[in-house]
Amino acid sequence: MDFELSKEQEMVRKEVRRFAHKEILPVALELDESESFSADLTRKMGDIGLFGTIVSEKYGGQGMDYLSYIIAVEEVARIDGSQAATVAAGNSLGIGPIYYFGTEAQKQKYLPRLCRGEGLWGFGLTEPTAGSDAGGSKTTAVKDGNEWVINGSKIFITNAACELSLGVTVQAVTGRRESGRPEYTCFLVEHGTPGFKAVEMHRKMMWRASNTAELYFDDVRVPAANVLGNVGDGFHQMLQTLDGGRLSIAAMGLGGAQGAYEMALKYAKSREQFGQPVSKFQAVAFKLADCAMEIECGRNLLYKACWLRDKKRPFAKEAAMAKLYCSELMGRVANHAVQIHGGYGLMKEYHVERFYRDQKLLDIGEGTSEVQRLVISRYIGC
Repeated sequence: MDFELSKEQEMVRKEVRRFAHKEILPVALELDESESFSADLTRKMGDIGLFGTIVSEKYGGQGMDYLSYIIAVEEVARIDGSQAATVAAGNSLGIGPIYYFGTEAQKQKYLPRLCRGEGLWGFGLTEPTAGSDAGGSKTTAVKDGNEWVINGSKIFITNAACELSLGVTVQAVTGRRESGRPEYTCFLVEHGTPGFKAVEMHRKMMWRASNTAELYFDDVRVPAANVLGNVGDGFHQMLQTLDGGRLSIAAMGLGGAQGAYEMALKYAKSREQFGQPVSKFQAVAFKLADCAMEIECGRNLLYKACWLRDKKRPFAKEAAMAKLYCSELMGRVANHAVQIHGGYGLMKEYHVERFYRDQKLLDIGEGTSEVQRLVISRYIGC
């Protein structure tokens, strides 16, 4: 067993870490406080190759392995969850479905701009009545000649209502199968299409500098050429996309845990009480030791899942495990980090407060912790 990263993977970590410290850290607090999505920062992330990481160079991507992409997300999340969300959703949820399921014409049309970070693409799955139950979608699409007419709405869609948003992939009910179950199909809907409206959502507790949208479809007409893959393949496409997306969420949890741990360790070594650094007190030292141990466990679990994917082996069970463990790991570490900071950990001037808030969505997005346990239990035969 070889646990060494390749030179290319080490370079990705080094370069993304340098970028995150130089470009993201100085503006993270301001963007969070003002709840502002930064198109300029997103373009800069595109300039260093943070979009289209695993996409073939043929379509403007970097052609890297999946672990390299996950390391990149981890390093951005080590500094700021909002920017990591933009990158993770931009790759796994925005670019991914088009790259894996799109026609050659669709790939040529959309991927180059998305891979350069010149545009973003949303992933329209969640609805007001369909979250963990993705099969509960009520958005419909009806065939009318050579067009499809879409009606319905989506909610909590990342990267779908900012100045860089080019469009969204939308899952809609297109009929009934012989079993009586709904048939789902995915469509590519561009911004500017009549009847399609994207509204930015505000007043979020977390990821305040990422873009989140509500989507509305009122007799939206798209040509048959905008069907992603084949009619009826939508549910399979969405589930496969979520498997990869869970690795991205796990990377955000791992990176966020690493960042919170490093802040807590630095503070504990500098903060003195009763004549010595608080890191010397067993109660604090043991918290930090637990954090270090759990982060190491999370990294091994996540990297193994990525290794399985890169080897084209089944990885869905390990992806669910990594997503569940790393998202909850960040919660434990961020909680310890705030406690170690004491009163200062509750103040917005300290980044640890932001990490504490940003973690919560990891327990919910891309399948809640409860759903991950359900997925895992089925894989082990329960």
